[in-house]
Amino acid sequence: MLSQYMQQIETIGLNLFFAAIFFFIGMAIHDVLKQGSVPKFGRYIVWLVLFLGCAGFIAKGIIQVSWETQGIG
Repeated sequence: MLSQYMQQIETIGLNLFFAAIFFFIGMAIHDVLKQGSVPKFGRYIVWLVLFLGCAGFIAKGIIQVSWETQGIG
């Protein structure tokens, strides 16, 4: 039974791994911004870029799932 769902398990594991990587990147950026006394505008720009990276990754996943369910990919 486990072998039937191996691809789904791998996909979920990979997505969780990327989510953890984004979390750790965010924590590292937070620490660097706090230690470096970065102005508020700079902090907002940094967090915007990080958010857009996460949003792009999530959009890619949604597009991939929708294409696979339609038989395109």
